[in-house]
Amino acid sequence: MLEPIVNYVVETVGSLGYLGIFIMMFLESSFFPFPSEVVMIPAGYLVYKGEMNIFVAIFAGIAGSLAGALFNYFLAVKYGRAFLIRYGKYFFISEQTIQKVEDFFKEHGHISTFSGRLIPAIRQYISFPAGLAKMNLLTFSFYTTLGAGIWVIILVYLGYFIGGNEALIKEYLHYIIVSILVLLAILIYFYIKKRKCKQ
Repeated sequence: MLEPIVNYVVETVGSLGYLGIFIMMFLESSFFPFPSEVVMIPAGYLVYKGEMNIFVAIFAGIAGSLAGALFNYFLAVKYGRAFLIRYGKYFFISEQTIQKVEDFFKEHGHISTFSGRLIPAIRQYISFPAGLAKMNLLTFSFYTTLGAGIWVIILVYLGYFIGGNEALIKEYLHYIIVSILVLLAILIYFYIKKRKCKQ
């Protein structure tokens, strides 16, 4: 059902070049749930064909991701708490739960934002709890950029080296996502261990 919409967005906005990358990554990072793979892998392939500059393509992808994340962040800052307090009961979300999320992000927002940007299906939504907790904007922007930057670079290089082979891309992408999840699990383990040692 989503595939025709994705194809339409890619064809329509893709003709805008770097601006198209920025717009699509903004949408992907904010409220439109289509995968960043459909944007950055083709961009990497265009770099391979000499039709795009790799540094500008990566910059446009990261900038779009950050802009989309900031959109969600400020949306949550302005409307998030009031909305959840009013309607959260219908989704079994109490004010106490909201407070716990805010407290958690105030203390662990940096590692949550960074790791969240690298996890499929979470990267689009990690900005909401950060905004709800009013996480420091510079810290949020830094870790969002860092996480999004790693993901964008991986996708661009994947498109650059094997952009013409869809089956190989799916296979490599699977291994890459599994590897990232394993590395994040190790990172979070050492983060928790370090926190316990300080207590």
